[in-house]
Amino acid sequence: MNILNHQPLDRRTALRGMGATMALPFLESMLPKSALASTEAATSAIPRRGAWFYFGTGMNMRQFEPQDEGKDFTFPRILKPLEKFRGDLTVFSGTYLEHGGGHHGDYTFLTGVEAKKGGAIKNAVSCDQVAAEAIGRDTRFPSLQLCIQRGTGFGANLRTLSWNRNGVPLASENDPHVVFNRLFKVDGPEEREAREKGFRRRGSILDVVLEDAHRLEKKVGSQDKEKLDEYFNSIREVEKQLERNVDWSVKPKPEIDPETANRYGEPYSINMPAGQFAYEKYARLMYDLITLAFQTDSTRVITYVVRQESSGGVFPEFGVSKGYHELSHHGNDPKNLDELAAVDAIYQEHWAYFLGKMKSVKEADGRSLLDHCALGYSSGMGIGHSKTRLPTAMFGGNALGIEHQGHLKLPDETPLSSVWHTMLDRLEVPVGESFQDSPGVIQSLIS
Repeated sequence: MNILNHQPLDRRTALRGMGATMALPFLESMLPKSALASTEAATSAIPRRGAWFYFGTGMNMRQFEPQDEGKDFTFPRILKPLEKFRGDLTVFSGTYLEHGGGHHGDYTFLTGVEAKKGGAIKNAVSCDQVAAEAIGRDTRFPSLQLCIQRGTGFGANLRTLSWNRNGVPLASENDPHVVFNRLFKVDGPEEREAREKGFRRRGSILDVVLEDAHRLEKKVGSQDKEKLDEYFNSIREVEKQLERNVDWSVKPKPEIDPETANRYGEPYSINMPAGQFAYEKYARLMYDLITLAFQTDSTRVITYVVRQESSGGVFPEFGVSKGYHELSHHGNDPKNLDELAAVDAIYQEHWAYFLGKMKSVKEADGRSLLDHCALGYSSGMGIGHSKTRLPTAMFGGNALGIEHQGHLKLPDETPLSSVWHTMLDRLEVPVGESFQDSPGVIQSLIS
């Protein structure tokens, strides 16, 4: 490439030829001229992405935790599918979720507060939304929320990990067909007209609501004014999102090749009639979609409830005798423990597929998409529904300054938020030295 005559390509440029269109990855030609002088500069110009994943109801930690430490650790049964990614991961021992254990860990997983106490639920902002505010502002979707089931699950087993600044849960989507269309489907004239009418209608409703609220504000006491302030903040948030939607509605979406689009052409979710759903196909659709969302810079922040807390988690093709929750009440029965580990290993096989997909996508600096993403997973409990010995691991981020340690034994009861704190630090999300209940970033992971 002639750097002197270099004109950066638009990030959303697409190739067209032979009747096909395909979204481009982040190319060298998309970098500003100043970033072409060195690999280091090129690397710094590539977006940083982060994602958090939840495996509800823990895992069989007896076959998850490695026995030896360091980069050359021996992969135990459950983690064996990940062995070829040794240089791209750190498995942690010693993580702890203060308000986890039982079946409430999904509420506190990314917020660090006791969100569910008795019949009351009051949560704080989740770390993914802190990241979205910092690194998601320049994408069509500041964050994506995914789950095996759709919605929030608020009040029961959650279907989301994400909470906004007002402690409101953000709903997840579970159908890869729906998510694909949001990310990549180009609306026709009728759809565009209906969308624009919707924007105008929502804007009018917000104006009326604000006018009424301001009138009411003059008639209430101080405590009610505090509640109204929260209400105003919520309205402002809706207004900002509406403004974003209007702005992005006139910008072209990334164009995807027909073969990929065809894979997502029909609804496919756990809610399909019996016999029509295969989990392996679903897992690959979801993990491919996450890869594509990052690759096309449609978002830089994702959460995914891979396995919901307490419910589900086992499918006919897994070949086990009980549901996951029932297996987790193993009673030290060898068969229950063996089947529990077998299910966990299947999930890790799917995870290995995901890592392979992320690693196969090359970025402008020659490194992989995985190198430019920080991924973390864990659960709200360990084996036996405890709040200790959580199945926790971090992946990717070699280009972000993450120095993987293989198996890292942390001091007992190290807050899980320390792992999230470290991820945020590497994503250059400014949270300072104090974050949730974290005592600080994990220094051995920072190169």
